[in-house]
Amino acid sequence: MPEWRKDPIVNRWVAIATERGKRPNDYKEINEGRNSQKCFFCEGNEEQTPPEIIAYRESGTAKDTPGWWVRVVPNKFPALDIHGASYQQARGVYQYMDGLGAHEVIIESSNHITGMNEQTEKQVEEIIWIWRDRSLDLRKDTRLKYIQVFKNTGRVAGASLEHTHSQLIAIPFVPEDVRREIEGMKEYVNRRGSCVMCDVIRQEVSEKERIVIEGNHFVSFSPFASRFPFEIWIAPREHQFDFAQLREEQVRDLAYVLKNSLGKLTSLIKNIPYNMVLHTAPVNQEEERHFHWHLEIMPRLTIMAGFELGTGYFINPTPPEIAAQALREIVQIYPVGKKYGMEVPQYV
Repeated sequence: MPEWRKDPIVNRWVAIATERGKRPNDYKEINEGRNSQKCFFCEGNEEQTPPEIIAYRESGTAKDTPGWWVRVVPNKFPALDIHGASYQQARGVYQYMDGLGAHEVIIESSNHITGMNEQTEKQVEEIIWIWRDRSLDLRKDTRLKYIQVFKNTGRVAGASLEHTHSQLIAIPFVPEDVRREIEGMKEYVNRRGSCVMCDVIRQEVSEKERIVIEGNHFVSFSPFASRFPFEIWIAPREHQFDFAQLREEQVRDLAYVLKNSLGKLTSLIKNIPYNMVLHTAPVNQEEERHFHWHLEIMPRLTIMAGFELGTGYFINPTPPEIAAQALREIVQIYPVGKKYGMEVPQYV
């Protein structure tokens, strides 16, 4: 059984996931010729995964058989266990509890492809819908307070499998990073009387300097204080606190903006490793209506070293204005540095 442990100094919970030590790494094997028979995420290999939770599939096809186009299964080596207890215990200065939570894998295609940018916009819509379906279903368990959708692409970003997939982890408390965002947005509303993300979007759309893509309902942009080179945020123009509030026309637009933002990123820097996270409001508690949900795409082109780990501050060698213009133009990375009269680190 995994376990949650609380740091008594900074009140930060850490998941001690003993089962994760057993997870396989077949990244190298799949890279060699892309042999789908060696990939248990490919259609036809359903018996090699845990039993599916949900799948969008052809009418008349049975669970755990071919005929699906998006499929969700429990993580074979989960960080958390839904059967854990929700009460906390103490041993001296230390607090701990069972590793309660859910850990699921969203297999984003029945075909052996490596990135969301390789999908059709319609397929990306389906992925977004299944994120929403799982969010709505998991929040029925009132012990769970936060549902984190995330995607790791590339070995440097933590992906152990090449086949395009995302993951979902539901946990019994609100993460500190999200809590800080909630408090920051609440403080801004109290001080200014408006949503900070709504104001950011208005300013970015007006200035155009850091915009990557403008859709009818969503905007992607390089944040003003980007932590990572070529970091991209995607946010709804309309104020929404909960990702599950998405409507059909918004899903279509989000699929367009997300697919093409990733397409620009992967065209600019080949095989770019990145993490993508969904920040949305907590569940099963008082609604945080001042929160504005968004996606964060964080390329892993620099290494967090002593300063970042010691202070929590980031050093980004590529200004977001330069990054956004490069993404809009889809130019090669080295000419970007020459064109704008600056040194650009050789990421690849």
